[in-house]
Amino acid sequence: MNRQRIYLDYAATTPLCAEARDAMNACAETANANASGVYASARRARRLLEEARETTARLLDAAPDEIYFTSGGSESDNWALKGRAFRAGLGSRLLTTAIEHPAVLNTCRFLERCGHPVTLLTPDARGQISPEAVREALTPNTALVSVMWANNEIGTIQPVADIARVAREAGVPFHTDAVQAAGILPVRLHEAGVDLASMSAHKFYGPKGVGLLYLRRGVGLEPLIHGGEQERGLRASTENVIGAVGLAAALEAAGRLREQEAARLTSLRALLCGLLMDGVPGLQLTGDPEARLPGNAHLTLPDIESRALIPLLDLNGVEASAGSACTAGSPTESHVLKAIGLDTARVRGPLRLTLGRGTTEQDVRDAAQIIIQTVHAMRENRHV
Repeated sequence: MNRQRIYLDYAATTPLCAEARDAMNACAETANANASGVYASARRARRLLEEARETTARLLDAAPDEIYFTSGGSESDNWALKGRAFRAGLGSRLLTTAIEHPAVLNTCRFLERCGHPVTLLTPDARGQISPEAVREALTPNTALVSVMWANNEIGTIQPVADIARVAREAGVPFHTDAVQAAGILPVRLHEAGVDLASMSAHKFYGPKGVGLLYLRRGVGLEPLIHGGEQERGLRASTENVIGAVGLAAALEAAGRLREQEAARLTSLRALLCGLLMDGVPGLQLTGDPEARLPGNAHLTLPDIESRALIPLLDLNGVEASAGSACTAGSPTESHVLKAIGLDTARVRGPLRLTLGRGTTEQDVRDAAQIIIQTVHAMRENRHV
């Protein structure tokens, strides 16, 4: 008998929502021209692009000319870090954390090879970065502080506004990777004092292949992609009008649903964690128990390796992950779990269960039962 599959990897990607699909279909029918053209159909495409920019800015508490459409979160992170480092000059320092997404950490490694030193802050055991630690790590040549809004693995939410205030007092621009936060948390950029922010549409039920970089007025940034004069001369490439329209529609829908979904997902997460902890001895919740994303349940086991557990769950109809989808093909243990001080046994046994709009209470109960049965079977086979 075919069992309905249960998708619990919304942190990796979300399905396209009806609002985004409808807006993109309408755009495809009416605006196929290049938005940089001067004729009527091009002007129509340009109008839709700028309407999407205005909608996005309004929803994020920003100005339209502070929104730059990109191909996604990774490009936006690369642009923010490289653009600031190159603008500040050789030897300028970047200050970030040991639990950032690979799009930030690998960019920092590249910049180190280019002559830009990097300071990595270590979080506490909950994955929190202290604003005071940021203050103490600042140096006269710090060109950028970058701290993610919410962690993509353990779900911990950072005190972004407080960290931004510390950076602002020191006269250093502050960037946040808000890929996991946008559409889920109340991301208000001007209010938070953020100078740069990265986002990706497919994390909030928008299309893949489109994202944005928020760049506050007055913050200098070198282009990452050179070519034409698109995006006010800072990001060359023919504008992805359909993608931008889908992003704006998805973000608007997410805003309407945010509060009720946050409450619902928090309740479902509590149910899921309770069932699993009752049924699986040794299971431990990682990350901050309160300051965390509503739908994130990140757990570790001391005697089960994820590389064995995840495929077995898949065979039994539960689609979950061990952590970031961007490192799923790598045998490397999670840098996030190492940074928060977990022992080696638990670092090898993470289980990230992330819930979303399609998750029901029955899904949670069925998934918990499957996970419990699978873990018990693995332990019995190993005589644990």
